[in-house]
Amino acid sequence: MTSNRVTIRDVAAQAGVSVATVSKVLNARHGVAAATFQRVTAVIAELGYESSLVARSLRNHRTNVIGVLVWAIEPYSAELLKGAARAIKGTGYELVVYSAGGEGGGHVGWERRYLSRLSGTLIDGAVLVTPTVSAAELGSPVVAVDPHTGGDGAPMVDADNFHGAQLAVEHLLSLGHRRIGFLGRPPRDLESGRQRELGYRSALEEAGIAFDPQLVRAAGYEQSESAEAASQLLRLPERPTAIFAANDLSAISTMEAALTLGMRVPDDLSVIGFDNVPESTMVRPGLTTIEQPLQLMGQRAVEMLVEILAGREPSERHVRLPTRLVLRESCAPPPADPDGPAVTERLESR
Repeated sequence: MTSNRVTIRDVAAQAGVSVATVSKVLNARHGVAAATFQRVTAVIAELGYESSLVARSLRNHRTNVIGVLVWAIEPYSAELLKGAARAIKGTGYELVVYSAGGEGGGHVGWERRYLSRLSGTLIDGAVLVTPTVSAAELGSPVVAVDPHTGGDGAPMVDADNFHGAQLAVEHLLSLGHRRIGFLGRPPRDLESGRQRELGYRSALEEAGIAFDPQLVRAAGYEQSESAEAASQLLRLPERPTAIFAANDLSAISTMEAALTLGMRVPDDLSVIGFDNVPESTMVRPGLTTIEQPLQLMGQRAVEMLVEILAGREPSERHVRLPTRLVLRESCAPPPADPDGPAVTERLESR
């Protein structure tokens, strides 16, 4: 099979010079006449020649490429990528996104496998999105976004998850809700998920409401898991009048589960999420949620990594960005009789 890739030999042949001369032009070395330099650069532009990243790394020990490594590309990571792409402009670096799409032999330790494939020959450093192991153990220049392990001394960016969860529950309490369910993450999962549950508990405690473990469910990572967990809460003998989901996709699944059970949002059930991904504006009713500035998180992570690659210590090694409440239409005061005949009849019919 023949390759359509333009090579340095193609450039040399078209420009009528040697491969060595093209190499000098590419590397801005002395010894090339101005007219020859202009002719070679014109041919490079005409043919669309790009040097191989591997060849570039072998020659210069740098690729000028930053990687963003994600377990899977979904709404959360997609928003981070937008910020990373904005931050790369004008830095002299290029950006490559690498993901196995949530596949590849297990979830824990995925970043080690990704870095072993890319570091040294394809990328100079990486932004790791929700890494499962300590970034300090990985060796390569990296910045972690929302790491599972929390702060470990390695450069990282996250959001104020504890305060964001407090804001969510305080909003539901202000509407009059007292029986508030929580859809979180499985035990020993993301540190941010743990902080959100702690914020949920803290807001209840400050309101004088005892924590009820029956109102907490692990939602997992799939929407089907979230829908099942929400259905379990909504079928309790004393069901919650509101549910706080630890991410927007789980909140949207909760709304769908409520609809399946014949419940109306927000008339019969209030739902609030976390993240403020674009999907939260697309559902009806619009999802009230806690915004963590995902694009800014991606931007700040790239900015920190560029500083590190330049040999400079970042001004902050742990950047924590604020969260805020975004009001839409999925929350309202609780129904006067949440277990009244009309609701009970709809639930039992399903």
